[in-house]
Amino acid sequence: MVAIPCRPFGLIPAALTPMDKRFNVDYEQLEDYVKWLLSFNIGGLAVNVDTSEGPHLFEEEKIEIIKVVSGVVKGRVPVVAGLHARNTMEAAASAEKYREAGADGLLVFPHSAFMGQRSEEIIYEYHNAVAKSADIPLILFNLQPELGGVEYTRTVLEKLSEIKSVVALKEASFDARKFVEVSRTLSQLPRKITLLTGNDNFIYESLILGAEGGLLGFGTIAVGEQVEMFDLVGRGRYREAREIWDRILPLEEAIFTPPVRNYRARLKEALVMMGVLKTPYVRPPLMPISESERGEIRRILKSLKMI
Repeated sequence: MVAIPCRPFGLIPAALTPMDKRFNVDYEQLEDYVKWLLSFNIGGLAVNVDTSEGPHLFEEEKIEIIKVVSGVVKGRVPVVAGLHARNTMEAAASAEKYREAGADGLLVFPHSAFMGQRSEEIIYEYHNAVAKSADIPLILFNLQPELGGVEYTRTVLEKLSEIKSVVALKEASFDARKFVEVSRTLSQLPRKITLLTGNDNFIYESLILGAEGGLLGFGTIAVGEQVEMFDLVGRGRYREAREIWDRILPLEEAIFTPPVRNYRARLKEALVMMGVLKTPYVRPPLMPISESERGEIRRILKSLKMI
């Protein structure tokens, strides 16, 4: 079993899922897009996650995406697959299917049953069932409720750390105070759980505050800049890293402006402008962005000399 799903201070881009005009997955486009991502010194690659429109994909599409991506990657970096399920039995079954398809690790999405008080046992048993089903590293997901997630308490994190296949946690509360609390909790656990930032709005700051890597939607654009920023932080060269972050922050703010759910469409539009993707289609109920938003993204990309 892989101990850590990413090298220290490695960037794991959350890959988009290219689609055609009928909203079908475009696997040929996907292969070319993954090759582009691999041209950078990334620490891993995530598929079927929120950025990938994972919750909107059919199960057979998720399995085929893992096969296609792992076939292109050929073991050069770990492939992390998002795991969403309607119930515990489905989660356990999918975990094994994804491992067999080529996934090296799983990002376990919170279930709606996790919400509310006294849910500790439900959360633990769900993750434990997944762990027992598939011998594969698991990444916990502390996700802001606005994106359909659940923010785990200290008690929950302590209990989940007892599951040996849990190797990391993606923290995506988009709240610096909550991030610090989670970082402190993980640092006090009896064994190491790697903290990955999922906070696109304060990536640099979260690396300073305790993250040892990142699994990020924004990681699929300005990839070279972020890889360099992560590396600089890992070497203690904080001023240079901050300069990179300050330079690309306007793009992040344009991509993740409210409503946040539209960030996937914005990323696809940006990558089409850059010539990385051929089509910007997102699967309904997601909607395309306005022409004014396209204009703003184009303006920022030009200012950054990305187009």
